[in-house]
Amino acid sequence: MDKVFASAAEALADVPDGASLAVGGFGLSGVPNVLIQALHERGIGGLSVVSNNCGALESGLAVLLAAGRIARVTGSYIGANKEFARQYLSGELEVELIPQGTLAERLRAGAGIPAFYTPAGVGTQVAEGGLPWRYDGSGGVALASPPKEVREFDGTEYVLERGIRTDYALVRAARGDRHGNLVFGKSARNFNPLAAMAGRVTVAEVEELVEPGALDPDAVHLPGVFVRRVVALTPEQAADKRIERRTVSG
Repeated sequence: MDKVFASAAEALADVPDGASLAVGGFGLSGVPNVLIQALHERGIGGLSVVSNNCGALESGLAVLLAAGRIARVTGSYIGANKEFARQYLSGELEVELIPQGTLAERLRAGAGIPAFYTPAGVGTQVAEGGLPWRYDGSGGVALASPPKEVREFDGTEYVLERGIRTDYALVRAARGDRHGNLVFGKSARNFNPLAAMAGRVTVAEVEELVEPGALDPDAVHLPGVFVRRVVALTPEQAADKRIERRTVSG
């Protein structure tokens, strides 16, 4: 099955307002910027986003965030994104912050596991509830997280976490074929395979599109069964990779 679409706009033409999205990337690494930009240009809003962070340096999801297109974020890191923090504290944005490993497993579980138990968060507000999901704009909490089930196994307590399933998933890969088999580049692998597993419709932008059979099956990081649509990037789009913190050694 040839899953290649002519453009990012065409691949995302059916995404409605209010859709939920699982988005790959970590900081500026492996972020599906072209797909995100296509959503921005369509004017889609009211989005519920699941991603490790919400963009940085005015790129990635920060583009949608700054335009007021995101209503809710499920993630594990606010970081240095001042606009993210401002919207959260002012009550404009609902935010569910969860441990990073739990986020990764909840995304992976979206492929068919409804829930799982983990020790991460036991004895804290993650399990007991009360984490601020939305502020009221004046310092008070308008919506707080609910308590979660805690169960003991072999003398250790674990908290029940639900798997995450989203309407769409957006990911970026270094190489991909027309059947949707993907290979990710080094650290850009990060949350991309996990986000892809969580989406009912997964769209992948690939830096290099190859024909079926060109990828060594043992080298495939994500099989095409998880991917519904593929968009081939231009050389200029593929080369556009920003660096968040440039360091040099003497």
